[in-house]
Amino acid sequence: MISIKRAARDGFQYPCTRELTVMATRLIEYYPMLRDKSAASGAEWEPVKKQLLKRLQNVTTPKKKQGATPSRKRPRSLSFQSSQETSTDETDGSTSSTVILERSPHSRCSTSEVEELDVKYRNSHRTTSETTESLQNQARHYKTLQEMYKTKARPNRKDVSQFLDLEFQVRWAFIDSDSIKEQDRPTKILQAYPCFRELDHIMDELRRILDRGNSHFIPDLKTRWGTFYEKAQFYAVFKKVMKAPQQDKVKHSLAMIKALPDMFPSPVAPPKKLGHASEAMFHVLESKEDPNTSLQMRPLLSPVVIVCKTNCLLAIGTMPVVTFPKEDIYVSVMYLMACYYAFHLTYPKCIATLLSVLQTEVLLDTIHDKDMTSSYKKSMIEWKKFITD
Repeated sequence: MISIKRAARDGFQYPCTRELTVMATRLIEYYPMLRDKSAASGAEWEPVKKQLLKRLQNVTTPKKKQGATPSRKRPRSLSFQSSQETSTDETDGSTSSTVILERSPHSRCSTSEVEELDVKYRNSHRTTSETTESLQNQARHYKTLQEMYKTKARPNRKDVSQFLDLEFQVRWAFIDSDSIKEQDRPTKILQAYPCFRELDHIMDELRRILDRGNSHFIPDLKTRWGTFYEKAQFYAVFKKVMKAPQQDKVKHSLAMIKALPDMFPSPVAPPKKLGHASEAMFHVLESKEDPNTSLQMRPLLSPVVIVCKTNCLLAIGTMPVVTFPKEDIYVSVMYLMACYYAFHLTYPKCIATLLSVLQTEVLLDTIHDKDMTSSYKKSMIEWKKFITD
């Protein structure tokens, strides 16, 4: 903070109260755990500001080397402000006396100077925020994240999300490393990050990968999926792979999901044990069928949704991950796509065309040239022609 002030002007002056307020506000934005939630509205930064002021009082200005003619500026001295003066200078109306460094009359900051300092702080913070998070600091964040799950089964979602943001780089160095085989990757990741047994964190990881700075990514994604879903219903009827929409939303969603691989077919047939290609994504349990037994018999290690009588189970390979209400089967396709991204998994060949279409049309994620197979190109041409006619 003092370095910024020294760089901002030729004649260095200690930060004024307004500048301390700006700094305290920025600090609690970056570190929400510093907020004083018990304070009155708008004064969550007050404890941080007091700490900054206390620290500032202990700062000694470095002495410059004197030349032949020493500088004869008036030395700084300590002055005591009365409670009345302090209350007019402080924004919180404090009645206690404060020891501050004496400033010359022109050293008080104007509003424009405070705004200028705020902009400089934002810019410097924006350019250095990623570089300052060294691997050592990120490892420390990971350790804190682990401790949170040791003390609580489900820690505060926002706190966990913040730590996941801070150690994103080191996490993906671990996930993308060659030392972990793809078939072992989901197990290793869930052991290291139990938070990914929650749908909110899986979807949030998808946001970090595709559009990290967009806080509205998930709502926008669900909107795009809804638009795609509505058009795909007519496309399925047009291609004669699904009957007219049913009144039961769950049954209609299941019929729609089952028709998706037929709308965007892949040239590779699914394993014989699966039967239909949609079984690579969804499996509806029969009346006497056990979900664990069904998972153990699966020939694929890809994410899958097991539809039970009362709820749905999201699993990866043979490993159950999380359950969710049966009414959410409509958006479960996005849960599957998020798992492919969060756990860094390869698309099964029998539904690769469908997932590639969802990747480009719904997730808006570009596809590599080598993944643009002839079946993908053909499906996209037919799809674009249908929605534009």
